[in-house]
Amino acid sequence: MRQRVYGLETEYGVTFNQLGERRLTTDELARQMFRNVVTWGRSSNVFLENGARLYLDVGAHPEYATPECSTPLEAVIHEKAGDLIVADLANATAEQLAADEVEGSLRVFRNNTDFAGNSYGSHENYLVERVGDFQQLADRMIPFLVTRQIFAGAGKVLMTARGPRYVLSQRAEHIWESVSSATTRSRPVINSRDEPHADAERFRRLHVIVGDSNMSEFTTWLRIATCDLVVRMAEEQADELPRFSVADATRAIRDVSVDLDGRGLVTMEDGRQLSALDVQVAYLEAAEAFIAARHSDDRAAHEVLGAWREILEALERDPMSLHRRLDWVAKLMLIDAYRARHGVELGDPRIAMVDISYHDLSPRTGLYHLLVRQGRMDRLVDDAAIEAARSEAPQRTRAALRGRFIAAARASGRDFTVDWVHLKINEFAARAVLCQDPLVWEDARVDELIASL
Repeated sequence: MRQRVYGLETEYGVTFNQLGERRLTTDELARQMFRNVVTWGRSSNVFLENGARLYLDVGAHPEYATPECSTPLEAVIHEKAGDLIVADLANATAEQLAADEVEGSLRVFRNNTDFAGNSYGSHENYLVERVGDFQQLADRMIPFLVTRQIFAGAGKVLMTARGPRYVLSQRAEHIWESVSSATTRSRPVINSRDEPHADAERFRRLHVIVGDSNMSEFTTWLRIATCDLVVRMAEEQADELPRFSVADATRAIRDVSVDLDGRGLVTMEDGRQLSALDVQVAYLEAAEAFIAARHSDDRAAHEVLGAWREILEALERDPMSLHRRLDWVAKLMLIDAYRARHGVELGDPRIAMVDISYHDLSPRTGLYHLLVRQGRMDRLVDDAAIEAARSEAPQRTRAALRGRFIAAARASGRDFTVDWVHLKINEFAARAVLCQDPLVWEDARVDELIASL
């Protein structure tokens, strides 16, 4: 299928420091945040007028799931809108704590690990047709996904038995399987739980949970857009698609993560050893041939291919030249500059604060936001588009129906229930619409339901 919907799920880390000591547990803090979801129903699980879902996930992590988006760039915009929404919750919570004379600093981070070694995710969702063998699709994706971190990693100072070292990925050390239905006890690269949130006879959801949470708009876009091209090749059973099969995905993802020059070797089942860059170049060249042969008029695909090639060539030539576009490079430059200025080692606690502060949502204290203000990070979208996405759903997916219904139901003061596929007025059990096609954004049944409010 060419038409697709995309979605991102982002789990946020939260901390509260009072007089230098954490007095509120993360669970207490997260629940306090959701007490401020007043206009959304005082719930820890709500759908918003922009079609997104905001909820409190396992481990006391606020989580924002974007609405169904029609392009990778739209997914970037709506993920950034989620940052603003969660930041608003944090600000309201800080004001409430101050009013209750609980003085301290509340911070929210879009990253993947905390100081205690816990990991939380940044998941990608791709709508795929329910045809063929899902395991075969997943197997074709694994080599691409375990090596994608050379441009999609968020970067991290990892404490090891041999001392601290800077690595590409925050999630790599927390992945234990290639494909599994589990998400927490044994995190896989791809989650195979069959939960399409759509017509189960027609669709599946490719649920990728290996990715880092990126601050860079460019990195997020490239991470989704390149994955989309690989999925397209697998769906169309393209002969160009590399016939790689990774021998041990868990070992491979770790080996790649610790090698900043992209030369980390991945062992294939046939015994071949290829560098992460080699694997990515093979997928790129396959995608170039595939688009040239079957979709030569697809301008969006050509844009992705051009950016992908540019990044891989720069990584081979000089990774640090990508400090304006890739998170792991931008963060490493900040860390190197801090170390040079203050004469500290990589394992110094102040470096850990630089590391995590890169992901701080606050424009005042977040280092990524500092780079943006200084014009040192490339942008793909403008602030007006992100601001609009806080309240406006994508208009060419099912999210448009959900957003219109929620807005109308709230305006009329009616009690209603919404999830990814259901729109229901609670006072009348018969007044419900089942929206099973994520690619449909106009529906007379929803129009009638709204008119009945």
